Amino acid sequence: MNTPLPARSADGPHGSVRRTALTAACCLLLLTGCSGASASGSEGKAADGPGDRIKVALVTHGAKGDDFWELVRKGAEAAAAKDGVDLTYASDPDAGGQAELVRDAIADRVDGIAVTLAKPQAMKSPVARAKAAGIPVVGLNSGIDAWRSAGLVEYFGQDESVAGRAVGDKLDGLGAKHALCVIHERGNIALEARCAGVKKTFTGETEMLYVDGTDLDAVTTTVAARLRQEPDIDEVITNGAQFALAAVKAADQADSGAEVATFDLNKDLVTAVRDGSVQFAVDQQPYLQGYLAVDALWLYKTNGNLSGGGVAPVLTGPAFVTKTNVAEVARFAAAGIR
Repeated sequence: MNTPLPARSADGPHGSVRRTALTAACCLLLLTGCSGASASGSEGKAADGPGDRIKVALVTHGAKGDDFWELVRKGAEAAAAKDGVDLTYASDPDAGGQAELVRDAIADRVDGIAVTLAKPQAMKSPVARAKAAGIPVVGLNSGIDAWRSAGLVEYFGQDESVAGRAVGDKLDGLGAKHALCVIHERGNIALEARCAGVKKTFTGETEMLYVDGTDLDAVTTTVAARLRQEPDIDEVITNGAQFALAAVKAADQADSGAEVATFDLNKDLVTAVRDGSVQFAVDQQPYLQGYLAVDALWLYKTNGNLSGGGVAPVLTGPAFVTKTNVAEVARFAAAGIR
């Protein structure tokens, strides 16, 4: 680009120098002002409007490679992409490890944290530390009875006790007499609440069976052994899609006539419901849980919104998926988002 020479000033050469000095001073002031604003924004890290990016950490108790938690993560990533959020995801099925991941997020100076409360007592201290640091924390998936006392600002998930009671009623309607409720993670309050809910409303016999959820072959073997010991068990209820498929194998191995039903679903489970090898699934919509948790933090930081007014949970389930309505969710499950 050609820059024209400046016109000669009536003030002479010294007038030109004065103007140059004045222009430089103005530029310096402008640069100083811009620099100061940038530093202030960086230190405060507060999101002042929908255009500002924030950092959010999603910390769950999910096991590595678990399809359920991949759905939660995909939902969170979709919300982050929409809102312009810098999202990090971390998980550890060990309560102490999960607590340490929350502390890491605090040290990273994130703007918000979404966390599961499968074992609320272990999360009490890190959540309190986040609050002390001015970082809002929302809950999802587990801890519906503990999120408010823990100091979380919002919660997204299923009331597991309600879901369990609904399953108990459904089993009565199906004419079941003896249910085996399989818990794959001892001490997980959500899983315990589900099976307790089943027992509360099911008029038949309900027994709990604890298995090692990190080893699907062991789950199959343990369930098969129990079915051989108690041939009158006519219903197996599991707490995850992969465990339902393991239970189907177990029933075959034990030559048992027990039906299988489950909480949660994935694309393989959808196929099993469609072909009748699994009676039904209870869908709590994990994709939606991840999506809402991240979106809620963005709305809270940019617009001061609180879903449920900060006092009521936002329910994402339960909904029954059976052979009669499975086609409605099949295409979403095939896409890996349901």
